[in-house]
Amino acid sequence: MHAATHPLMSGNAASLQRFAAAGMAQLSAADALAVDSHELLRGHKAVEIKHNGAIYRLQTTKLGKLILTK
Repeated sequence: MHAATHPLMSGNAASLQRFAAAGMAQLSAADALAVDSHELLRGHKAVEIKHNGAIYRLQTTKLGKLILTK
């Protein structure tokens, strides 16, 4: 799935607030956004994340670990 089509990757704070309101994300004591990896991946093996003009790829391994690459 391309990052532009994923609602969490829109870069829009309102989108993150909607996810938090829907119980898909929660704030920790340090106000860091915690998102379950299953919500990010939505059944896919990988997602693309746009950050500061670069595209990163978050993917799962066969052992269930996560890898973030540029």
